[in-house]
Parts: sequence; C-alpha cells; structure tokens
Amino acid sequence: MKKITLGKTGIVAPQNGFGALPIQRDSEEVAVEILRKAYEGGIRFFDTARAYSDSETKIGKAFGNMGIRDKIYIATKTPSTTPEGFWKDLETSLKELQTDYIDIYQFHMASQCYKPGDGTGMYECMVEAKEKGLIKHIGITAHKILVAEEAVKTGLYETLQFPFSYLASYKEKNLVKLCQENNVGFIAMKGLAGGLINRSDVAMAFMQQFDGVMPIWGIQHMSELDEWLSYMENTPSMTEEISAYIQKEQDELAGDFCRGCGYCMPCPAGITINQCARMSLMLRRAPSENFLSKHWQEEMKKIEGCLHCNQCMSHCPYELNTPALLEKNYEDYKKVLAGEVSVK
Repeated sequence: MKKITLGKTGIVAPQNGFGALPIQRDSEEVAVEILRKAYEGGIRFFDTARAYSDSETKIGKAFGNMGIRDKIYIATKTPSTTPEGFWKDLETSLKELQTDYIDIYQFHMASQCYKPGDGTGMYECMVEAKEKGLIKHIGITAHKILVAEEAVKTGLYETLQFPFSYLASYKEKNLVKLCQENNVGFIAMKGLAGGLINRSDVAMAFMQQFDGVMPIWGIQHMSELDEWLSYMENTPSMTEEISAYIQKEQDELAGDFCRGCGYCMPCPAGITINQCARMSLMLRRAPSENFLSKHWQEEMKKIEGCLHCNQCMSHCPYELNTPALLEKNYEDYKKVLAGEVSVK
C-alpha cells in the first residue's frame, strides 16, 4: 500500500483513509468493532465531522482507551460560520472523540475561503486553536472549485478536502496538481462518487496514480472494510483493462448528472434533491429494492410539487439544470415502477 504525505502537515499514512460518515448508521457495538478492525488492519487516517450525528462519539468509544492516540490521525470538521459556534463545535468534538487534540480541523462545506481580517473571525479561531494545541493543522472542505482553488492559493490551509474519483474532469485533476504545487495535502472525498462507482479495485487503482492524495472511503459494513483491507497488501494498480473500463465509465456518465453533494439542500418543496436527481443512475448502478420502497416512491412524488424557484440551480457547484434533471429522473422512475423499463 502506497503511503501518502499530506502536504506541509507532514502526516504520513497508508493511502486507505477511513470515511466515518456511514458509521452513524451502525449500532455503537458494530461501529466500534469496524473501527478497531480497521486500525488492526493498518488504516491510520480517520475522517469524521460534527455534522455526522454520533460518528465522533463512536470513534471516541473505539479508540479513547486503547492507548494508540499517537498512532492514528483524526480529522474532523465544523460547519459553523460564527466564532461562537466554532468554539462550541471544537469543545464538543474533543469531548466526543475522547482526545486532547485534533490532527486536522476543517471548515466543513465552506461556501467561502475564510481569511484573516475578513470580518468573520473564523480563520482567527483556527489560528488560536492551533496556538493552544487543540488542533495541529488547519484544513478546509469544499464542493465549489473556485472556493477550493482560492483556499489552496492563499497558503493559509494545510489540507483541502474535495470530491475526487475516476469520474473527475480535468478541473479536479488540475486542482490536485495545484495542491501538489502549493504543498497542500489533498483529502479525496466521494471516491466512489456517492455510490455510482461499484468497483472498488478500479477506484483504488485510479487513486494510486496521485501523490499527496488521501482517499477517505466511506465504510458502513464489515464486508466493505474487508474489501479495503485486502488492498493494504494487494493494492490494485492501473492496467490496460482498468484504463479501458474507466474510459467506458467516463463516456457513459459524460454530461449532466447529480454528484449528490447536497449543496442544493434544503429544498423549499421538501424534495430530497441530492438523491432524487440521480435516482435513475442509482437504480442501474447500485441496484437496491430499497429505491423502489414506499418511502422513496413518496420522496420521488414530491417532485410534482417543485416550485421551479431555481434555488437549487443557483447553489449547484456543477451548474446543473436541477429542476429538469429531477423531472427526467421522475419520469424514468415511474416507468420502472410500472414495469415498462427494466433495471436488472
């Protein structure tokens, strides 16, 4: 397994990070078992967030009394936009994670690049927290590429977390290069494109091509963990077959499709846009009877109540025509329900 140095942080860990968002859906017992097995299997980088309900708590339960704090790296995030919220989130995170410090503290889904003297006081909070030893490194996460590029160029941030997978365009690949040029560690979220990618070996082989990129794979089930752990020694690498497969995938998904980032939410009409706008792809690429359940039928029906306010369009970092995408997915969904279209 390739080891990654995360830019100027000096953090060195295997290129198999643990994305802890999904463990919020596990029981505490199962989550603790998965986390400890991940550590025993060689994973050392764990990413979570204050916004992931009890994810931090479960990491604290798993590692708090094991005496291994200096052997792992924990990254978490604050979604707050005020200094008061920042300090409250940081205090809570430290308590739930059962630690005295956080290795990388990140602004979560930042809609702007916080800087000293910008009037928000947010970056000053990061600096103060670092001076107090509560955090070791300052990071930022974003979905808007202009915000990400600005953050990297300022030299204020030691890490950037951004969506990156083999479905990435030249813009995302250039962003990785920009991070390398500025010695900023790149934490790759959505390495499986929110469930659209269903071959982990291909995803891993793609990531192996990049220095300074730490993918955080979302793990909820033990079977998923076992798959990623198998790559610690037998790491997939780029082959002609995998390269051809990626090209086929890129051709199939070229154009407008929802990445599921959630920037469009909440919807005034109550539509779960970041799932409903890509339901057709999910039915075909990540088949599950659950997508045809009564719950999702009701969620998809909410599209009929779209207000066409275009709020979602104005917030979409990929500049998608979201209302049209929702309508297209809804029409396809109704055909699947009626048995007119097969997704098998």
